[in-house]
Amino acid sequence: MSLIKSISGIRGTIGGNIGDALTPLDIVKFASAYCTWIKTKYPEKRCRVVVGRDARLSGTMVRNIVCGTLISCGVDVVDAGYASTPTTEMAVILEKADGGIILTASHNPRQWNALKLLNEKGEFLTAEDGAKLLDIARKEDFAFVDVDKLGKIVEKDFTLAHIEAVLADPLVDVEAIRKAGFKAVLDAINSVGGPTMPILLEKLGVECIKLNCEPTGDFAHNPEPLPSNLTDLSSTVVLNKADLGISVDPDVDRLAFICQDGTPFGEEYTLVSVASYVLEKNPGPTVSNMSSTRALRDVTESAGQKYYPAAVGEVNVTTKMHQVGAVIGGEGNGGVIYPALHHGRDAYMGVALFLSNLAHKRLTMTQLRDSYPQYYISKNRIEISDPEMVDSILTKVAEHFKDLDPLTIDGVKIDFENTRSWAQLRKSNTEPIIRLYCEAPNKEEAEKLASSIIELVDSVIKG
Repeated sequence: MSLIKSISGIRGTIGGNIGDALTPLDIVKFASAYCTWIKTKYPEKRCRVVVGRDARLSGTMVRNIVCGTLISCGVDVVDAGYASTPTTEMAVILEKADGGIILTASHNPRQWNALKLLNEKGEFLTAEDGAKLLDIARKEDFAFVDVDKLGKIVEKDFTLAHIEAVLADPLVDVEAIRKAGFKAVLDAINSVGGPTMPILLEKLGVECIKLNCEPTGDFAHNPEPLPSNLTDLSSTVVLNKADLGISVDPDVDRLAFICQDGTPFGEEYTLVSVASYVLEKNPGPTVSNMSSTRALRDVTESAGQKYYPAAVGEVNVTTKMHQVGAVIGGEGNGGVIYPALHHGRDAYMGVALFLSNLAHKRLTMTQLRDSYPQYYISKNRIEISDPEMVDSILTKVAEHFKDLDPLTIDGVKIDFENTRSWAQLRKSNTEPIIRLYCEAPNKEEAEKLASSIIELVDSVIKG
């Protein structure tokens, strides 16, 4: 697997050659480029950066290199230790730091790690800033300070401050959750959510049965919170007669639930449920990426509010949320962004708002799930023998559906309002494929739509 560089950071597998993996030299290079970018923004001050990490096996090694590089560039470090992605983002805000670096490969397997880069708002870099940093790294345009100007490291834990901020939000009804007396099974995939999420649940009065909560970094299963990876969680919920199961990924920014009968609540519906609750209490616009379920749009419009689509990628969603003043947003991968706290995916906030909603509705998990508009997403990949054809294929597909005014801000998305369905085609940045997502009110219709789009692409390729 090649090293993946993007505006949001650098990601790769540990162990391998330069260019084929995330090596110590790569880590030094990008951490140094980040320092140059930060110091260019604030040339008159001594900069300070928060560093947090999940529990990956390579975490200590990557942390030592990153922190050593930062201080060698004359940047002070606030070492947050084991800290989730949202906690590190909150730490930047709480410390009034100049930026942050999160050491996590999110839902990727145990051999992966990454540097996720934050600005002074605790948000991922914009496309413009990310491009500047990539250019600095490419040119190796950075310098190291002499011994008298080395940065300093202080250690500070922000988990409790983050959780207290969640509990203090007026939409989090702690009393209602306590009265509901929920029993939950937590699968924290042997990472940082293991020791931290139970703190929140205890303060909410939720009985927590722990599954894979030792932060060893040796993940018990594929860490992406998909139903196929959560079979142990499902069976444990049923065995213990729990009200729900909670799954978080290694850096605790994605959130999925299991119903009381062991069936998936649906990763796509994490945001839908939280948004329905927020819209009842604080009406306003909502945002999700274009590959997420239409159910959020339905729920938003039912509340008399405006829904806005954004390109795939958290920074694109948060940018649109800033633009339209959204009260809630996120992604269909279980990412909830609640801007009243901060503009970042946050599973702690997601759990608190979800349980508030469940407590107020006085429904079981399956009843709550059935109360929302029902959709099914079919996810496919179309292999393209000639990668240079991808852009022209997407252009021709858009032309084919021109009467439906397809959106082209992120590949091509076509809405079929008469059938309450949609199709989106996006090119991969790492493989010669087109990703095809099709959603409809049921599986049969979604797969039928997918087949028709695949046939169209085939005809375009054949000319």
